[in-house]
Amino acid sequence: MGIEINITRAEESDLPAIVEIYNSTVASRMVTADLEPVTVESRMPWFHNRDWEKRPIWVARSGETIVGWISFQTYYGRPAYQATVEFSIYIAEQSRGAGVGSVLLDRAISNSEALGIKTMLGFVFGHNKPSLGLLGKFGFEQWGMLPGVCEMDGVERDVVIMGRKV
Repeated sequence: MGIEINITRAEESDLPAIVEIYNSTVASRMVTADLEPVTVESRMPWFHNRDWEKRPIWVARSGETIVGWISFQTYYGRPAYQATVEFSIYIAEQSRGAGVGSVLLDRAISNSEALGIKTMLGFVFGHNKPSLGLLGKFGFEQWGMLPGVCEMDGVERDVVIMGRKV
């Protein structure tokens, strides 16, 4: 990787950059099922209503610039699933393909025990080959597929459930 990455816990002051990176993926219809950009204000509850010790948001910085982020969400919200997380990774447009996703995913896996995580799940569009490739590189396997459950611009899209025990 050509850039040096520093990963830290996200702070509220990072939220505009987090939202900007997220919104940069909306138009591609490859990464998120949101059809319109979101606002910083609309993401405040998502940011604040979490157990930061077990379900953090981490940002990846190159110098002072946030170039990507990863978030952890409790899967399904019932106590028996407490050791399972759904994670999301988003990379700034100018940093895609530079290894930022690998650094974030490696950190997530290596810190899984400290976060109380035994199983990681990623929900990825079936046509998002870069993300499926990244997860495959880190030992994630296809544990399920939801055919045509997402419709964007009149096109039905599959969602692939990628999982890994950590």
